[in-house]
Amino acid sequence: MKRFDFAPMEGVTDAAYRNLHHQMFGGVDRYWMPFWSPTQEHTITPRVRRDILPEYNGNTPVVPQILTKSAVDFLFAAGVLADHGYQEVNLNLGCPSGTVTAKGKGSGFLGRLPELEVFLDTIFAQCPIKISIKTRMGVKSPEEFGSVLDLLTRYPMAELTVHPRITTDMYRHPVRPEGFTMALERCTCPVICNGDLKTVDDCRAAMEQYPTAAGFMAGRGFLADPAMGRRLRGGGPITREELRRFNEELFDGYEVSFGGPGNAMLRMKAHWRYFILLLDDHKKLAKQLRKSSNPREFRELSRLAIDTLPLRETPQIDW
Repeated sequence: MKRFDFAPMEGVTDAAYRNLHHQMFGGVDRYWMPFWSPTQEHTITPRVRRDILPEYNGNTPVVPQILTKSAVDFLFAAGVLADHGYQEVNLNLGCPSGTVTAKGKGSGFLGRLPELEVFLDTIFAQCPIKISIKTRMGVKSPEEFGSVLDLLTRYPMAELTVHPRITTDMYRHPVRPEGFTMALERCTCPVICNGDLKTVDDCRAAMEQYPTAAGFMAGRGFLADPAMGRRLRGGGPITREELRRFNEELFDGYEVSFGGPGNAMLRMKAHWRYFILLLDDHKKLAKQLRKSSNPREFRELSRLAIDTLPLRETPQIDW
């Protein structure tokens, strides 16, 4: 069986979510943390602490990710991670957000290959732990990927995760399969395939199409179907009772970690963007959940949705 990784998603796949998901559903080999973007002051924010400190992660298998264009800042963060026992860190060259790429970070760094080369020379020479990389194909054209791979394959990457879109595609343009094919042909390190793996069928099709891939990474698929990893390993779909428990325990955990029901509700709203896709005939309740500003009301509406709406085996993700 191939490895399956849970993609990092800011504001959603925090430590509380990862730990509960791992405990309840399994089927995921590694959970990637939302990226840490270290500043030149080399301070560690409370959010980053809640992600990286081992006491917050328990026995959940996690991979930290760094987003920066500064080798000094990368090495600071990698040193902190090494001090906490991590053996690997991932470099984010994939984020297409305009606020990130405008600063030359994430996939924006792919448009500055000479600068990226100096950066990679430095971090691979000095990093105390293994470095893996997640990348897009380029910034404006998929033809850039050849030059990107020429550069990346010069370094001893622990593995390369490829999201086969370019920056300007964001997440709207269909994935470009030639990116996977090229990376699998040219890389000597393990290659992880990422992009539009929204359902069990999507994952199985990708496994058949790319048999030499070391693994596959999904984000929206795991969020909308928490049991997807289990199903890929021969287990059953999520049950109504599991969804009910997952919702309640996640809400309870957020009330503790975020200091009250109001902030917990805001975090749960992000999750219900995905949970609702497991339920049929949800338009009315979905609208009520989005508009609700009262934590007690929001929680009751979420319970009502789980208890009364038909439960799908496979969520329908059309975005």
